[in-house]
Amino acid sequence: MSDSVAPITWDDFEKVLIVVGTVTRVEPFPEARKPAWKVWVDFGPYGEKKTSAQIAKLYRVEDLLGRQIVGVLNFPEKQIGPFRSQFLLTGFPTDDGVVLTAVERPVPNGTRLA
Repeated sequence: MSDSVAPITWDDFEKVLIVVGTVTRVEPFPEARKPAWKVWVDFGPYGEKKTSAQIAKLYRVEDLLGRQIVGVLNFPEKQIGPFRSQFLLTGFPTDDGVVLTAVERPVPNGTRLA
């Protein structure tokens, strides 16, 4: 582990609500500074939530619809231009764009990362 990353406790980890959901809707976000989509996700018992995601370089609408993604639900909502983002879509930044965090096989929407 790098010296710049402080260790956390299990209690710290449990404070972050990281869950899986299924993409239900995707729209262009032309007002975004970097290529982005508006994405709506069904998180089961947590309901449908929306976010702006800078993933348009690697993912088309048809790549996203019906796909399960991993999101953080308990960050405060964030205003991004004219759009209100309700969760953080997780992924890994690369030189080619953000690669989405994926689940290895389908799980029920709203399942929490453990």
